[in-house]
Amino acid sequence: MARLVAWFASRGWAPLPFQKTMWRHYLAGASGLLHTPTGSGKTLAMFGGPLLQALSDPPPRIAGRGGRRVPALQVLWITPLRALAADTARALREPLSALGLDWQVGLRTGDASARDKRLAREGRVDVLVTTPESLALLLSYPDTMARLQQLRCVVVDEWHELLGNKRGVLLQLNLRRLRDALPALQVWGLSATLGNLDEARQVLLPDQPDAPQVSGARPRQMTLETLLPAHGERFPWAGHLGLSQLQRVLERLLSARSSLLFTNTRAQAELWHQALTAVWPEELATLALHHGSLDPALRRDAEEGLREGRLRCVVATSSLDLGVDFPAVDQVLQVGSPKGIARLLQRAGRARHRPGESGHIICVPSHALELVEYAAARRSLAEGVIEARRPLQLSLDVLAQHCVSCALGGGFDADALFAQVRRTHAFASLEMTQWEGVLAFIVQGGRALAQYPDFHRVVRDDDGVYRVHDRRVALRHRLSIGTITSDGSVTVQFLRGGRLGAVEEQFVGRLRPGDRFQFAGRLLELVRLEQMTAYVRLARGGEGVVPRWQGGRLPLSDALGREMEAVLETPGESAELRWLAPLLQLQARLSVLPGSSRLLVETLLRREGQYLFVYPFAGRQVNEGIAALMAMRWTRLQTNTFAYAANDYGFVLAPAHAVAVEPALIRRLLQPGSLFEDLRDSLNLGELARRQFRDIARVSGMLVPALPGRTPRSLRQLQASSGLLYDVLRQHDPDHILLTLAEHEVLHSQLDLGALAAALQRCQARALHVQALGSLGPFSFPLWAERMRGQLSNEDWKTRVLRAAQQLEKRHGQ
Repeated sequence: MARLVAWFASRGWAPLPFQKTMWRHYLAGASGLLHTPTGSGKTLAMFGGPLLQALSDPPPRIAGRGGRRVPALQVLWITPLRALAADTARALREPLSALGLDWQVGLRTGDASARDKRLAREGRVDVLVTTPESLALLLSYPDTMARLQQLRCVVVDEWHELLGNKRGVLLQLNLRRLRDALPALQVWGLSATLGNLDEARQVLLPDQPDAPQVSGARPRQMTLETLLPAHGERFPWAGHLGLSQLQRVLERLLSARSSLLFTNTRAQAELWHQALTAVWPEELATLALHHGSLDPALRRDAEEGLREGRLRCVVATSSLDLGVDFPAVDQVLQVGSPKGIARLLQRAGRARHRPGESGHIICVPSHALELVEYAAARRSLAEGVIEARRPLQLSLDVLAQHCVSCALGGGFDADALFAQVRRTHAFASLEMTQWEGVLAFIVQGGRALAQYPDFHRVVRDDDGVYRVHDRRVALRHRLSIGTITSDGSVTVQFLRGGRLGAVEEQFVGRLRPGDRFQFAGRLLELVRLEQMTAYVRLARGGEGVVPRWQGGRLPLSDALGREMEAVLETPGESAELRWLAPLLQLQARLSVLPGSSRLLVETLLRREGQYLFVYPFAGRQVNEGIAALMAMRWTRLQTNTFAYAANDYGFVLAPAHAVAVEPALIRRLLQPGSLFEDLRDSLNLGELARRQFRDIARVSGMLVPALPGRTPRSLRQLQASSGLLYDVLRQHDPDHILLTLAEHEVLHSQLDLGALAAALQRCQARALHVQALGSLGPFSFPLWAERMRGQLSNEDWKTRVLRAAQQLEKRHGQ
């Protein structure tokens, strides 16, 4: 240990107690979970164990040409983000030469070079940094396990980011496969922000309930500052861009050497980068953009610019949320609400990313009520509240994909694989009938598709082993490994030059040659669309539309919603609430403030009809479910038609015919009984399941990608194919495992049945306050504006909402 401690000293550091604890656990052969704040030194806490082990017990030397040592994989480091993978590989290389270890650190992600991919495939690196998808791809080759005999440790970095999604399910399956093949293998999870640590450890190590759980350094001191408008300044009641704050944001950016400006969506990042470009007083080369739809080369350039200090500001999305180490970044700004406490902590941790440094984040509100969210977030930070990530169960589409990978990777025995997957947390309750359905699906597509050879992927040979023999099946499967699905995308490429990234096909489909759009921080002109590639050139002057990506809106977390209600119940003396006091007083004068002890229901009659506003503070997704449920139950009592809209705070119902609003009736409509049956009646679950089925079909391998060299399948083709398959299965095989899964995911993922039931129970437990409004107020106005978004008009939504806001401000003297 002395050599490692000496290396620490050469950097001006000393090992922290939790780092030494981690090293002792590792050298004792343990697996476990490390939980420590971002920037506290968890990478070295984890990597120190393998380094010390190599110094005291080096692996057998394998000689190559000229007697040189041939690397053999010893540490597998799994990360959820490509940007994080490159940064981690750089951090792992730092101590090697000083310690006298000639280890090779390799990288295997979608962004890796052909050489790196080849070395990873051949196992000719000592440490491999990869992603869950790339690991699954490696294990689909039959010779991979033989190349992993020297593997000692698997590290799952940022485990909380994988815990609650299908990427984590895929990883669970492959970790189980590795641990069964290598019984001495150690597995460690690393996490920085997580509210359910015991469950996280159980999911990672389901057969080791007593595995050590190491808590690292105390949470970094984290301060939150809000960039408040001046007193008396007009500030919108609704919106999400926050560009009215541009001048103040620019001043803060120029006051620091280097900054990260986070937005919640890619479109918002493009718009903020465009706005900053118009007023940037320095060289434009010092301002950059980073989001997941940009070409890897552009993302890498932004990351390198931050590390080297070339950039003053990078406008980013969640593509830079996690673990990327930028010690040179002095400050972080968050535009709009982060919608969750964990996300706020992650982003705040990107500044001063050095052990012992305190964290700080500057919040930039895009509308007035976001100030309540910031006050609630500060309160959550003080109380140590962090959201839990709930693991998925029985994702049979992921299991089907894994089975085909196992059939490719040397074949499998059905009974042995069934026993193996049941030893994961995700499939501990897998029943034999479900398993038989998965096997029937990968062999022949299921009962209804058995006559179509395209769905015959796996063959059960005479020896009882399931294998893949068709080379086209093997190629297509390896091209589609993974669980990340998105709408069809079109590559954006200069007519003469490199690629810029990808935008959604639906956006490009509305453009004509000569139309302009803003992407990758550039104003572009579409030249032609050819084989899913949009060829563009730089446009001179003028404006262009900004692409919109589906699924970009982040929902308010339940934990932050509860804190918002608590803040409104007993407003404190925070700077945000002092600024917001006149608006809250106006709400109290027109109605009452919502809060944790009361459920506010407001009614309003306008020229265009009646509105009913309800405020459960349950997040947009759950609020939409409650709105649909309430509307359906009301139509059972009287013939009527209800339109509805929702935001994170509440929802609005707009009946075609006026209704009487009585407290007893509202309680009846919001009761949690018969929730599943009523939801099924209130929503078109069949249509929702059809949409969900498309992603499930792609993950499971039912919808396959085009082979290299052929025209990629468009979104329209994918929709048509998945819709046809869905209809065939509904008619001829209604019990197909993927149909059942689609309906389950609609209820439990899209609609979040558990959260919806909990929200209804909270509504029942609270005092109900029904208030008739004389005019729209601060809380009802954003919902009314959301409702107006869906109406047909020859004026755009922004114009109508702005005019209404100005009328209200004039009326109430705001």
